[in-house]
Amino acid sequence: MSAIAAAVRPLGLCCAALLVAACVRVVGGAPLAAVGGESPRAVPGVDVDKILLDQSRMRAITGAGEDLTIIPSMDGKYPVDLDDLAQTAPPQCRFIYSETLTFGSDIAEFHKTTFQDPPDSALISEAAAAYRDAGTARRAFTALVAAVEHCASSSASWPFVGVWSADDASLRIRPGGCGRDYRVKAAVLLEVTFCGFPESVSDIVMTNIAANVRTR
Repeated sequence: MSAIAAAVRPLGLCCAALLVAACVRVVGGAPLAAVGGESPRAVPGVDVDKILLDQSRMRAITGAGEDLTIIPSMDGKYPVDLDDLAQTAPPQCRFIYSETLTFGSDIAEFHKTTFQDPPDSALISEAAAAYRDAGTARRAFTALVAAVEHCASSSASWPFVGVWSADDASLRIRPGGCGRDYRVKAAVLLEVTFCGFPESVSDIVMTNIAANVRTR
């Protein structure tokens, strides 16, 4: 069994904040804001809450039915940084544990929800980061692709990035049996992360949330 697969099994004790490279203990309380403690700024014409899929839609797409539930401590409006874990990663791969590095510092509005399916030892999350304009979103995406490429150049990158690919608007990271998918559309950067579900599930979730991003 791979280290990633082993990490996903004890869902009662831990969950993958990145769903890629770590098993993270869930603690009580709400995540702290990672961007200066300030409230998100509204983006005209964008509602990240409406971009994300609700629980019933996620249950239908994953096929997990009522076994798929939202992890209460991992449904938040702010990016979260896991600084202690970041210190254990190679410097060029620390963005894996830091959502402020993943999405950049110019986020105007954010929402991320993580779901668990304990019977199948599976997890999946969806996130939407909105920026003040499409150019800012594009710069955040370009910076993320560069960070992945830089991490991949490290000899210790495999548990964090594994196999990856990118094109003009999307990025795929596949370390072991887990994965991260990103897509930039208009002023929004989308993320789907998963462990224990087929890649096709992530593809369908991404297609559906991307369809909820309205272009003007």
